[in-house]
Amino acid sequence: MAGRDATESLETAALRWRCDPEELDFETTEDLEDVPGVVGQERATAALEFGMEMEGSGFHVFALGPEETKKRAIVRRLLEKRAAEEPAPLDLCYVNDFQDRHRPRALRLPAGRGADLARAMRHFLEELRPSLKEAFESEQHQARVEAAKEEAGQPHKEAMEGLEKRAQERDMTVIRTPQGLGIAPARDGEVLSSDEVEELSDEKKEELQEAALELQEELQEILKEMPRRKRKARKLVREVARDTARKVVTQMLANVRRAFEEFDQVQTFLEEVVEDVVENTRQLTENDDGEQGSGQVVVQAPDGGGPTLPEEDPVLRRYRVNVLVDHSNTDRAPVVFEDHPTYQNLVGRIEYLPRMGSLVTDFNLIKAGALHRADGGYLILDARHVLMEILAWEGLKRALRSGEIRIETPREAMGLVSTVSLEPEPVPFTGKVILLGSRLLYDLLSDFDPDFGELIKVAADFDDRIDRSQESVRLYARLVATLAREADLRPFDRTAVARIIERSARLAGDTEKLTVRTRKLIDLLRESSHWAGKDGADTVSGDHVRRAIEEWEFRSSRARDRVHEAILRETILIDTEGRREGQVNGLSVLQLGEFAFGRPVRITARVRLGRGEVTDIEREVELGGPIHSKGVLILFGFLGQRFARERPLALAASLVFEQSYTGVEGDSASAAELVALLSAIAETPIRQDRALTGSINQHGQIQAVGGLNEKIEGFFAICRERGLTGDQGVIVPAANRKHLMLRQEVLDAVEAGEFHVWAVGTIDQAMELLTDLPMGEADEEGHYPEDSLNARVERRLAELADLWSELGDDTG
Repeated sequence: MAGRDATESLETAALRWRCDPEELDFETTEDLEDVPGVVGQERATAALEFGMEMEGSGFHVFALGPEETKKRAIVRRLLEKRAAEEPAPLDLCYVNDFQDRHRPRALRLPAGRGADLARAMRHFLEELRPSLKEAFESEQHQARVEAAKEEAGQPHKEAMEGLEKRAQERDMTVIRTPQGLGIAPARDGEVLSSDEVEELSDEKKEELQEAALELQEELQEILKEMPRRKRKARKLVREVARDTARKVVTQMLANVRRAFEEFDQVQTFLEEVVEDVVENTRQLTENDDGEQGSGQVVVQAPDGGGPTLPEEDPVLRRYRVNVLVDHSNTDRAPVVFEDHPTYQNLVGRIEYLPRMGSLVTDFNLIKAGALHRADGGYLILDARHVLMEILAWEGLKRALRSGEIRIETPREAMGLVSTVSLEPEPVPFTGKVILLGSRLLYDLLSDFDPDFGELIKVAADFDDRIDRSQESVRLYARLVATLAREADLRPFDRTAVARIIERSARLAGDTEKLTVRTRKLIDLLRESSHWAGKDGADTVSGDHVRRAIEEWEFRSSRARDRVHEAILRETILIDTEGRREGQVNGLSVLQLGEFAFGRPVRITARVRLGRGEVTDIEREVELGGPIHSKGVLILFGFLGQRFARERPLALAASLVFEQSYTGVEGDSASAAELVALLSAIAETPIRQDRALTGSINQHGQIQAVGGLNEKIEGFFAICRERGLTGDQGVIVPAANRKHLMLRQEVLDAVEAGEFHVWAVGTIDQAMELLTDLPMGEADEEGHYPEDSLNARVERRLAELADLWSELGDDTG
């Protein structure tokens, strides 16, 4: 057992680390330069740089850690810096596939060239219809049309002239009647009337009749050729029109073809445009809105209204270039943060517009997703937001796994619809994805998503604390200066910076660490500057920082004050004087939002004859968590190891947190529970003016716990309100000494001898402080001194064992 000197109360110097303003070599933060790079995140930044540099599939990054570290801003800043050194990626365009309008084709062009092509095609479309009409109305085209018609009609004309000549030779002529062409008798070119025919001889009549039959047959043969000759004429006219249109369009696109002569895909597209314009010349020159062959896909219309189709000829729309991603205005790689990562916002979407009771779409209504915009660069996503959106996580994984972006509607991705729609050509994805999330989310994805480790291979782990040293303190002062300038705040003098650094250690919960949760730091800077402004000061001082902290605590402390009020009014029973058997003051921490405070809690133990069982009442009623239950089992293990090596533990004990109506978790009260149990067994009262926190192991050592400062301050507040006696205090684990950053009011009371903080390493030291009795050390034969606490416990357990033995089976 450690000596009594190990349990002397701590001096004030051990209860709080002080940052001496005189050791800071500046007057105000105006004298300091901005902090270089990122403070205290060397491991995370190295991982990010590795992920950005590493080639190959799956080397995407998950940035894990608390968001209060400005993780998002740090990631973005690093990516922006790297992206500035990388070239702009290719533009992405979609154009019509004239062979299959359902499958638009993708064009990849150097940065800015996609927009150039789109502008060139828009200009082409503006001039196309007028140019075609002008060409078709020209004398040259009309002459060619007439020549084509003449060429097609010449055989018919010659056949009719021959027929008429032969008819004339045989006193016949070709006449036109309402029923069509016919053959009739004639004299000197004049058709004979029926009376004149009757006056002819029978021989002449027979001759004329025979001629009429022969000539009629010949006429029928000529007429049978008429549709074919008309078709030929129309074909010749169309060929003339096609030839004229081809010359016009080829001439109009000549400059475009020269401008993009090195891009085979563009040349192919322009050739297809020429051929399609030639094939649809009639629609283009007759003001036909051309639903058929327009390149639009029609699907069933939904109920209700919506936006109408843009006022543009659907025929002309099919020759446009849809630029999804345009890098005209940048010369660097993109850095994209998608704050609303739905499935369609990631992989793109196809929009539909109502037209005449149906929904129509075409390649012009294809819209880019974040993956398209980040291709060749970097995409930052909040992992939790992605997982919350339907299909978004699966869509992202599909793109990363396949290395390409495929645009599908959510229903198509789920296989729920078979409606005819567009199937845009997939495009490669060559960017890097950086996911932001907590460590818990990273662990869950690693454990339960088999694809995660293959696709996200780099973990950038952001720390929320840095080691405190002279160098880090100087760096932290520069961080304060940088943040103050960025937020346009008043300068901070050295006393203010010292207080801020002390507050940073308090927030880190460790005197040897400083927090880099910059969100809380920025809030403190803003509030301190605000109170300096209230005082009319041009510079923020340590008093302004202190007031900012106090005002924040005042705004946040309603629940703490209500709890303390309930204790002081004895609604919640906590004794701070006297002694009680089997009863000890434990300490707990309540967290409400970002405000944590300590609350004393009464822990009691009762023992009786039994089978060696400890009943954890919290666990029995399902209010105790697994870690708390583990602590209870550990303390019972210690009890058995020390006092039941040669005889059974013939007792039944019960432990409970009095007036606790919510869940109890953690093992920080296990030392207090063991103290209460030993007190109940030894029938020795515990001092109620002292409280204890710490976890116990099976060797009787007291281990470090969290929330230490809040616990001490919570018990101190109750004692101060009831009146400090000089004997009150808190017993803490010695391993927690480096975590002590107590408030000034506690330090003042300790300095005046009105309150105490003891650091202990074993349960024996804690028991001596709580009972004012020695625990006693076993001699060579294993016996404890008669007046020691260990001897009292051992005697009581022996009595229970003897009683159990005497009762025998009657106890069962």
